[in-house]
Amino acid sequence: MSRPIRILVIFLLIDVLVVAVYFLARGSRSRSGQDLAKGLEWVTMDAYYQPASELEEFIKTSSEESGVLPLQFRSFGSSAAALKKFRGSKLVGAGRSVLEMTFQGLEDWAIVDLWIKGEEGREIRRTVLYVLTDNAWKVGDSGRLAD
Repeated sequence: MSRPIRILVIFLLIDVLVVAVYFLARGSRSRSGQDLAKGLEWVTMDAYYQPASELEEFIKTSSEESGVLPLQFRSFGSSAAALKKFRGSKLVGAGRSVLEMTFQGLEDWAIVDLWIKGEEGREIRRTVLYVLTDNAWKVGDSGRLAD
């Protein structure tokens, strides 16, 4: 094989390798987004639901005051991956350090998906960032998780 043909074959092999690595990396990135909610089930919260944590108690109390019970929820907790995918009205793809700068005295945080079936068959799906500051839970931001 002549030298120019050998160089061309090596160049083409390197190109094929680079393209394969690109698509493998892109595929694993898209699968990681699907794994975010894997294993999390929707839980129905109604007037008789017994909250398992202070956060659930806060969600139940605020939902009762708003008159949106029953609702369904699933909690991602303090998942850094969920926080990176969170797209809210104030925060987009933030990290823990951004949360600490935005919410002074941040003690804890959680991301929760809410699914509310309202009157007239209307459904509302919202992802909410709850923050714990001054020993009290409050809504930090609301939006959705990026696909």
